[in-house]
Amino acid sequence: MARRIGALEAGGTKMVLAIGTTDGEILEQESIPTEEPKSTCERMIEWFAARDIEALGIAAFGPTRVDPAAPDFGHILDTPKPGWAHFDFLGTMAAGLGVPVGYDTDVNGSCLGEATFGCAQGLDNVVYVTIGTGIGAGVMVGGQLLHGMLHPEAGHIHLEMRADDPGTCICPFHDSCFEGLAAGPSIEARWGAKGVELAERDEVWDLEAHYIAQGVADFILCYAPRKVILGGGVMKQEQLFPLIREKVAANLNGYLGCEELKDLDSYIVPNSLNENQGILGCVELGRRALEA
Repeated sequence: MARRIGALEAGGTKMVLAIGTTDGEILEQESIPTEEPKSTCERMIEWFAARDIEALGIAAFGPTRVDPAAPDFGHILDTPKPGWAHFDFLGTMAAGLGVPVGYDTDVNGSCLGEATFGCAQGLDNVVYVTIGTGIGAGVMVGGQLLHGMLHPEAGHIHLEMRADDPGTCICPFHDSCFEGLAAGPSIEARWGAKGVELAERDEVWDLEAHYIAQGVADFILCYAPRKVILGGGVMKQEQLFPLIREKVAANLNGYLGCEELKDLDSYIVPNSLNENQGILGCVELGRRALEA
């Protein structure tokens, strides 16, 4: 019998609360603004407590501690979000609800959602890349979400700038990183308009695909995923996908003779769950916590 699981996709701007079942059905969903932690958590605890959940899964904005062995597991770390720095997010929600709680990062939640209910079902090695206001990657290796001393900051890998790039890297920490060259704010800084206003300008998307393909090729070489899923606001420009596939093939230059890479249309793909991959990943996090 399907179990009722609470799902919390916790963002720096809004919190998405949902009730789902372990067979992947979303029963109810609501969003509230992310305000200071005490009042926000009280409101969320009240919402979930009224809905008879058996467990909760949280996919949280970062940086946040995801190592279960760490003393501050489930805490938000250094963040400019007022009141949230070093807040015990997991502990507060668990104490308020009295149910098992699974916890991970937002992008790992999306990766898990696709691997459990979406286009990566049955695959044990998957990379999910979100390209929007920032860039991040959720990585599943051997069926387990990848953790280390922190969640891997895949959005800040070094990329080579293309010689004809009219812009600069806008990352305050690095002079040539994936996020600083290819996230949504970088597109706007370079071209003077948001991506949605530039849809007909081929030069914008050729350059964007150039950088995304560099990052994706690096992830393929490092993690050997069986599928790469690209999500986030920038990837709503669907004309990017054939460009990225072409440029990834050029970057790899035949080095990997894997069967998956013979069909890049099926290997580098958009998300498949109608933007619910994060919520459904939270459902699976909650299910795992319940089973544990």
